[in-house]
Amino acid sequence: MNRPSTSERVLPVTPRGQKTRQKLLRAAESVFGEKGYERASIADITRKGGVALGTFYVYFPDKQSIFVEVVDELGERLRRLIAEAVGGLKDRLQVERTGLRTFFEFARKHPNLYRVVRQAEFVDEACYRRYYDRFAKGYVSGLTQAMEAGQVRRMDPEVLAYCLMGIGDFLGMRWIMWEADPGLERVLDTAMALIRHGLEPRPSTKPAKAPAVSPKRGTRGARNSLRNLA
Repeated sequence: MNRPSTSERVLPVTPRGQKTRQKLLRAAESVFGEKGYERASIADITRKGGVALGTFYVYFPDKQSIFVEVVDELGERLRRLIAEAVGGLKDRLQVERTGLRTFFEFARKHPNLYRVVRQAEFVDEACYRRYYDRFAKGYVSGLTQAMEAGQVRRMDPEVLAYCLMGIGDFLGMRWIMWEADPGLERVLDTAMALIRHGLEPRPSTKPAKAPAVSPKRGTRGARNSLRNLA
């Protein structure tokens, strides 16, 4: 059964309730990442968070509900951080580089991000798709504005958004999750070299065509050359 997104839930209003709920979410992120959804239990989560088992049900009805919220909240936090990081930038290529850097830094601080999000495909497909759809929506808006400003050549903005998201996703997996010291600047330089040449507007001038050669003139020229050789 598909669970409602975070925005559809009633959140606690007291500071104490908000703090307890956040403790459960942080603990669940860790437990789901380390053990996997199937092996993780509600008791594992409450133990990790230092919260009484009965208190869990004040905030979440079951294990799937808290898992869905972990995924939703991770996506929300990441999108907010990227939006804040690129907020004052006008050049689209600077936006891309800063956005990639912010994503890599977030993934390093949240090593369970990849494991949790990938599990969502099998735990709750709607949640999994929502994670990427929400990223794409903001991406499409920014790319469309860049196209209108002439900073990016006109393409299908949604297809382009998923292309760029794919670059960040796999680079993060390879050089953030799999390697302790990836040399982040080298990775960013290479990624941006690819993105830069893929996003630059097409030149407006067309190369001049070579003049056509008359067949008769070409034949006459060939005959003259033969006479000279003789």
